[in-house]
Amino acid sequence: MLFDLARPVLFALDPERAHRLTVKALAVSPRTAPPQAGPLAIDVAGLAFPNPVGMAAGFDKDAEVPDQLLGLGFGFTEVGSITPLPQAGNPKPRLFRLVEDRAVINRMGFNNGGAEAALARLERRAGWPGIVGINVGANKDSADRAADYATMTRIMAPLASYLAVNISSPNTPGLRALQDEGALIGLLDAVFEARGDRGPPVFLKVAPDLEPADLDAIARIAIDRGLGALIVSNTTISRPALASAHAGETGGLSGAPLRDLAQQRLRDFRKATGGELPLVGVGGIATAADAWARIRAGASLVQLYSAMVYGGPGLPRQIVRGLERLMRRDGFASIAEAVGSE
Repeated sequence: MLFDLARPVLFALDPERAHRLTVKALAVSPRTAPPQAGPLAIDVAGLAFPNPVGMAAGFDKDAEVPDQLLGLGFGFTEVGSITPLPQAGNPKPRLFRLVEDRAVINRMGFNNGGAEAALARLERRAGWPGIVGINVGANKDSADRAADYATMTRIMAPLASYLAVNISSPNTPGLRALQDEGALIGLLDAVFEARGDRGPPVFLKVAPDLEPADLDAIARIAIDRGLGALIVSNTTISRPALASAHAGETGGLSGAPLRDLAQQRLRDFRKATGGELPLVGVGGIATAADAWARIRAGASLVQLYSAMVYGGPGLPRQIVRGLERLMRRDGFASIAEAVGSE
């Protein structure tokens, strides 16, 4: 109800300013304990998730409010993307609401305060319960991006429940080239060497705009290198039919128009991996039915972000309750049993 009252005010503001106000409001709110394990609990990559619904990277870029997000009912949250050095990102405006399409276009460009500032915040929450993944990236002007990912791995591994290697943002020129087979092998080898033998699991976030050969190569490399999971997928540079006046803006498209593409890409990776590797479904998930469809298609976990713009802070608990009903309706005893049952 409070969100319904605040929404017209927030939507009257520039989207990026509204987002900063939202983060600041969360930052001054008391942190509460994360959700307890319930009927939707699932183990993935050695981690015990109390429920499979997570906040995707991009909302909490600088690890300012991970515990407040967990307090909203998320089973996990992913902070970042964080780069070794601070960077301002791309020129403004760079974030656009497509209200008619229930979508967002962004070309933020990994704007964040850098590893040192985020590390200090994460160290202050050390020992607090809850699964917090750390999404790591490379600086735009880096001469050696693989070295940036290795650096971020060394810095963040001690504080991360899992590390998410983001090579799929469309807003850093050349970054998606790291999804090419040779570059990806070199990058992951550097990350695993930096992590060491006892570090957290490593997840890889991939783009939805992949050719079949790229998809098969990524799946094979992910299994061979022992990744904890694949996050499928990031925003898309494709443009389905859109109604908003902002439809022509450059950047990555997320929200409802991404749903079908992300769902299909998840099916593709489920087939390519033969179910050997956990998948995290993200892109266009706004309802319990969306999340359930992604789980039935092969996702062990799901993430959302853009839907929060339109659904508000009550959305994660709403989706969790809906998933519990859908799981009972379809006769499954656990989420793990339902994964890939489509």
